This record gives sequence, C-alpha cells and structure tokens, in this order.
Amino acid sequence: MYKVMTADEAVNLIKDGDVIAMNSFLGIDNPVELHEAIYKKYKDTGSPKHLTCVSSAGFGVWDEDRAAEGYIRDGAVDKIICGHFGAMYSTKKLVLDNKFEAYNLPLGCISHALRAQAGGLPGALSKVGLDIFVDPRLEGPGINDISKDDSLVKYVELDGEEFLYYKLPKIDVAIIKGTAADYKGNISFDDMYTAGDALSICQAVKANGGTVIVQVDKLVVRPSRPHSTIIPGCLVDAIVEIKPEPRHAAYESLTGSFEIPYSQWQDWAEMLEKRTMTKNVVNISAEIIGERAAKELKPDDIVNIGVGIPETVSKYARETGMLDKITLTVESGGVGGFPASGKVFGAVIGADSIYDMANQFDLYNNGGLDICFMGGIEVDKYGNVNAHKGPGAFAGVGGFANITAKTRTVVFCLTFNTKGLSVEKQGQKVCIKNEGTIDKFVENVRSISFSAKRARKNGQRVLYVTERCVFELGEKGLRLVEVYPGIDIKTDILDRLPFEVEVNKLLADEML
Repeated sequence: MYKVMTADEAVNLIKDGDVIAMNSFLGIDNPVELHEAIYKKYKDTGSPKHLTCVSSAGFGVWDEDRAAEGYIRDGAVDKIICGHFGAMYSTKKLVLDNKFEAYNLPLGCISHALRAQAGGLPGALSKVGLDIFVDPRLEGPGINDISKDDSLVKYVELDGEEFLYYKLPKIDVAIIKGTAADYKGNISFDDMYTAGDALSICQAVKANGGTVIVQVDKLVVRPSRPHSTIIPGCLVDAIVEIKPEPRHAAYESLTGSFEIPYSQWQDWAEMLEKRTMTKNVVNISAEIIGERAAKELKPDDIVNIGVGIPETVSKYARETGMLDKITLTVESGGVGGFPASGKVFGAVIGADSIYDMANQFDLYNNGGLDICFMGGIEVDKYGNVNAHKGPGAFAGVGGFANITAKTRTVVFCLTFNTKGLSVEKQGQKVCIKNEGTIDKFVENVRSISFSAKRARKNGQRVLYVTERCVFELGEKGLRLVEVYPGIDIKTDILDRLPFEVEVNKLLADEML
C-alpha cells in the first residue's frame, strides 16, 4: 500500500548501493525535487552512496546546479548507464575525468532492456548496435578509462543470426514524475509531455522487490479514467506531492490538453522557441542543407527528424506543403504533430498519439520509418558516421543508433567542415566565402555511431547532404552524386577530401 510522504521522507527509502532507474527524457518530465532531496540527504548524512543510475534518455535539466547534478558531482554515484548525457552539463565533464563509471548504450536498447526486466527476463536481444561502437567486438559501451563492465552488452549468435544482448543490473528503486495520484494511488500522466519507460521501470522494480517513488503535481479524490492511468496504484510505494510552478501556455501546448490544428503548429513552435532555445541564429549552411534534404520527403512518409541542422528540414517541408502530408515521430513516443526542440526536445505540439517509449523503438527497430534526417560530427571514406563523440567531448548516441539501423532512407545533414565556415547563397548559386578549420569528412571516424557495412547489408539508401554537395553510400564507400550551382567540384570538394571518392558519371563527364 502506498504512502503519501514528503520528498525528504521518500528518499529515506533509498539505500546505499541501490540501482535507481529514472524516467525523464533529457530535460523534460524530471522529478527535480526528489533528486534535490537525495542531494540534501547525502550532504547531511553521507548517504545514500555507491548508487548506480540507469536512464534511457538522461536525467538532467540543462542546469549543472539542479536535479541530480549535485549528488553525482559530490560522489554519491559509482556508475551511470545512460542513452544520452546532453542535458547533464556537469556530469558530462566528470565522466571524461574518470570520476565514476559511465556507459553509453543506444536509448532504445536501454528501454527494451527495462521492458525485458519488467517481464522477468534478464535482458533484451537486438540487432541495433552491431558494428558500431557499443559492439564489444569494437569498443563496447564504456565511455571512460575506468568503465570496464562487460556484462552490459554481449555479442551472441542465435539460429544463425547475429545479435547484441543488452542486460541491465536489477533495478531497486524507481524515481518517476507523474501528474496526479488518486485515492487508490493510481498515477495519471495527463499534463506530462511523455510516458517514457514509466510502467516498465515500475514493473521491473516490483519484480525485484524494490521501491517505487512517484512525484506528482497533485493529489485527487476522483479516480483517473483507466486508459489515462499509466502506473496502477498497486505498483506504487511512495507518493510525493510537489505543486508545480505556473507554466506559460506554450508549454501547455505540449501536453495534449487541447487540440492544436496543423495551421497553428508554427505559431506555438515560435512561442516555445523564445523560451527554450539556447540560441537562435540564422545559419545559411543549415538552410541550404535543410532545403535540399527536404526534397527527399514523399507523401505518407513516416519520419524522424533529428536535432540541430536536421531541424531545418521541417521548415522547408512546411513551405512546400509536405509537412501536412507526412507523419513525424520522436523517440520519446510521440506520433504525429510537430516535435518541439531546444530544452523541451522530446515533447510534441499537436501529437496524434503518445505511447510508451519502448513501443516507439519497436517501430524504429523493425524498419517502420520511411526516412530519417540525422546530424553527424564526422564521416569517413567508407560512409561510417560518428554522431556521439567529439574531441574531448561527448553527449551520447541517444536514439540515433536505433533510428538509423533499419530506416529505408537515411539522410545525414552536416556541413562539409566547421569552425569558421562562411557560406552565402545568391539566387540558386552557393558561394563558399570562408572554409572551416575542422574537417567533417575524414579518413576514419574516431568512433562509429552508424555502420556503412551494416547499412549495405540491410539494403538501406543513405545520403550525406552538405551545404555544397550530396554524397550517397556506394558499394565501396562515398559516391559524389550532386554538386550545387556555384560550387567547383575540384577545388571546393575533391581537393578538400582526405580520400578519393567515386564520382557520379554525369559529374565526371562535366569535369572533362
């Protein structure tokens, strides 16, 4: 039977050495006050300590002094297993300083491993991750020098097929954010942006004899409609009521509490951008890339658009009227509508459906997407892409590996180089005013997030769209298939590549 508690009382249920699963998605739907109660107790008593934290999508709030950052920084955590660290500003730095063990697994694979544990299974099989960094035959999931746990990902063969086997430690404690708890302890998510892995986490914890702690905005007498209840009260041990601060209507647009027709998506998106974007600078290179990439869309496509440069695809899809003819999806479970970005990435304006995150990754893993648009840090001559690990920095692979693993058409959107690149567009002509000092096309990527070999085996069509040209994945590596007006194929492209590429016959004839 659940009990209503204060945050300080609830965190007393967490013991030294516990494995805790969090349900937030990057910076949204995070039980911040519960995390800060853990930090307060740790500062006062030195406990709980030796914690292991598990999260599919990360549990920061884009602020190194909020949520879990404090108790992680001060030493309460021994190990973190996470799909993405982007919203965890302080934690990302500490990982690279070997302050604790840290492991990066594909977001969807963590989600499915949590669901497997909820069903009494030790782990989950997946083809996602084969031939990329997480594959133990390459690097494995450890991010820093002290992360040597080889139990999290194993290569296996079953019935003549290759798989990776993802196994998480048994979860002892769930920390969840919901909207309301009724008098039976049932938890509804009406004003939340996502449901995430909430149910799977709670089921796994109860199967392990653990403790479920839920922070809610309010306690209500009237029971929720059964279809609105994400977590039944029989799975809940502690409920903490924390009344939320008032939110602008722009944030309310993300909860699905009122209908937002297609004609209003842009208005709400602009309101959100003013409050959630870290910067809002017109990037000519990104505009060129987005305009070209958007031409790959077809009516009735099911689509995922990544953050950063790929976000410009939606702008040009809207201008051509294509946006109303496709179905956008986002990793957190949203289908339809218009995915938000910035600090509320994972939420959706005008969604048709928002279901559990594991179900979304079922769709992605089985090739249910027609096309996706992803960014990239670097591309090598073979067509491999690194999207998770920069020089002296990392964010994590997130859902990138799942999204690109089976999607029929994968479009990478990235500049030819960076740091100093300056581009102008005059009519249809592109003019490179200044080249960047950091190349994005390299002999070999430092770590593989997307495997060209695996893509060829799967029969996927892969494009690499830049501000000056388009490559496609050929049998041996990159093939140059398109050069924009105003660009010199030799001086602006071929001479700047550290490797030779195959050139489309029509382009090769033009060079003669």
